Amino acid sequence: MPAVGAVRQIALSAGRDLDATLAFWRDVLGMGVHARYDPPGIAFIMAGDVRLLFTDGLPAGTVYLDMAGLAAFHDEAKAAGVPFTAPPMLVHHDTEGQFGEAGESEWMAFLKDPAGNTIGLVERLPPEPS
Repeated sequence: MPAVGAVRQIALSAGRDLDATLAFWRDVLGMGVHARYDPPGIAFIMAGDVRLLFTDGLPAGTVYLDMAGLAAFHDEAKAAGVPFTAPPMLVHHDTEGQFGEAGESEWMAFLKDPAGNTIGLVERLPPEPS
C-alpha cells in the first residue's frame, strides 16, 4: 500500500471578491499570489511547500500558519486596523516535546480574511530562562 506524503494543497474560500481576499493575504500577511487563473477565478498562494487554493463556492475554512514575532505583528496589524478575533495567547506548554522542542510554549492569535476564512497564527517560543 502506498504511503501518504506531506500536505500538498489546502482549499479555502475566496468569497465573492477574490481580489479583496488576495489583497488581505498580501497586505496583512505578506504572502504573494503564486498563480491566478481567470477564468475560472482561482488563485494560489504558497505557504512553504503547501499550496493554498482560493476559489468561490467553498465554505470558509481554517488554516494555521507559523509566524515569528507574533506579538509584534499583532500590535502593528491591530494599530493598522486589522481586526483580530483573538489576540496572541498561550495555548500549549509543550513540556514533553510532543509537537516540537520540549519546554517550548505555543502561542496563537486568530483573525479572519474578507472571505471569512479563519487564520491561526502560531509561534513557538523557547522556555523562559530560569
